[in-house]
Amino acid sequence: MAVYREIETDETESERPVTTERQEYHMNVAARIVYLVGGILLALLAIRFLLALLGANPASGFADFIYSVTHPFVVPFFGLFSYTERLGVGRFEYETLVAIVVYALIMQVLARLVTIGSRQPA
Repeated sequence: MAVYREIETDETESERPVTTERQEYHMNVAARIVYLVGGILLALLAIRFLLALLGANPASGFADFIYSVTHPFVVPFFGLFSYTERLGVGRFEYETLVAIVVYALIMQVLARLVTIGSRQPA
């Protein structure tokens, strides 16, 4: 990153980093990728929550796919509440809601990290 000195009229110097438009573009693309991947994960978790709430049949191909894909992301939160895995029975999955909130926060932090130094907000 280039740095230049700016001499103001009262003879004081200030330094500020200069980023090129190309660097800005790459930071913006990285933030978009983070938001895309995070958004897909959050959408899958929301679908899991709805399927569990409505008691979707785990023998169904779609329900099985959603439960299988999202299981690794929800497992860390199973110990927070008394969890008994009963798929196919309507259940309000608090663990999935906590996972959605935690992963949304992680997504925001990662998007901000990849745009550090950017002049435009992510």
